[in-house]
Amino acid sequence: MKISEGNIEQIQNFVQDHLHEDPAQLLLKYQNKIDFDLKFAVQQVAARQKVKSKLPTWASDPRLLFPVSISLEQCSSEITAKYKADFLKGKRLIDLTGGFGVDTYFLSEHFEEAVYLERNAALGEIASHNFSLLAGEKIRCVTGDSLENLRLENSVFDWIYLDPARRGDHNQKLYKLSDCEPDVVENWELLSQSANNIMIKTSPMLDIKAALDELPEVNEVMVISVKNEVKEVVLVQRQAAAKDQAPIINCINLTGNGEQVFQFDFPKEENAKASFGTVVKYIIEPNASIMKAGGFKSFSEQFGLAKLHPNSHLYTSSTLPESIPGRVFQVVEELKPDRKVFKRFFPSGKVNIITRNYPLKPEEIKKKFRLKDGGDDFLIGTTTSDGKPRLFLCKKH
Repeated sequence: MKISEGNIEQIQNFVQDHLHEDPAQLLLKYQNKIDFDLKFAVQQVAARQKVKSKLPTWASDPRLLFPVSISLEQCSSEITAKYKADFLKGKRLIDLTGGFGVDTYFLSEHFEEAVYLERNAALGEIASHNFSLLAGEKIRCVTGDSLENLRLENSVFDWIYLDPARRGDHNQKLYKLSDCEPDVVENWELLSQSANNIMIKTSPMLDIKAALDELPEVNEVMVISVKNEVKEVVLVQRQAAAKDQAPIINCINLTGNGEQVFQFDFPKEENAKASFGTVVKYIIEPNASIMKAGGFKSFSEQFGLAKLHPNSHLYTSSTLPESIPGRVFQVVEELKPDRKVFKRFFPSGKVNIITRNYPLKPEEIKKKFRLKDGGDDFLIGTTTSDGKPRLFLCKKH
């Protein structure tokens, strides 16, 4: 539907009246009974239901329009977009892969002007409509090939931002930078000539070391988690940064009440000395962003923690450092993997199970011993420094 041709006010009223209803039922109920685009209106209802947690501010604004589901899945969340925005400042920003426009809008906060590029005309029209309401004339929208339009701009921006498409011709997911569209590796010279700084959002599955080999000019990596789930790996190239230093790896966990940040670099990680020890008072599991980035020895060294096993990535300590970026469990006692033992300690059959470098996965333990998720107890299975698999009853600290 062409937004300019539709009765937007009627559609918006319909959406607000039916926000909490089943979209499929709405299609059946109002088919051939209204004089505006029902499919588009129901799409708006479904989209708002889908993104109410991911984009709470936008979902609660009745003026805004939303695209089809795939664009909502690929866009950044509000919390990650706002976090990235704190690192970008200047006069001019260009987003080469605008999409729904979430990143463009939040990243533009600290700029005088922003350019949004998107090759999908329908998506660009929705973004333009929303920008006009949210940002006035600050964001200029351009439809077409992003790299060709970047050449036509023929100027140097303070920042280029892009989120290369990570799906192939057969809808398969792609993780290697050079396989994505646009290919930032092949077009790096154009990108670096067109901006003083570059930020690239990538898949949470990205192989960070391989990406740094593909783009040695990158001098910072952000592994961004939300509530301990990795959402984005972001590569940053700042032309003003020192050229002889290893890229800083920032492992960030956004909790909703603040952020936890752990920093390291790969050369230091290679040379770090992790200590090993038997389980004492606490078991510590690093945040997911640290696990993703692979800062295992640096984590041990920086916080003075003993690793349980070279491949377990769990740590132990009799005391706790302040503000440790991870989950902390207080050890109650070691348990034998026995149904009678579990019946005695978990009479309701409920326990939260975590395994790291253990012969059985949580689902296998639950099935074998007739357990289910729930309760306040944690059962942590891991291999310790003596090479033996063990189970520990723990409480969340």
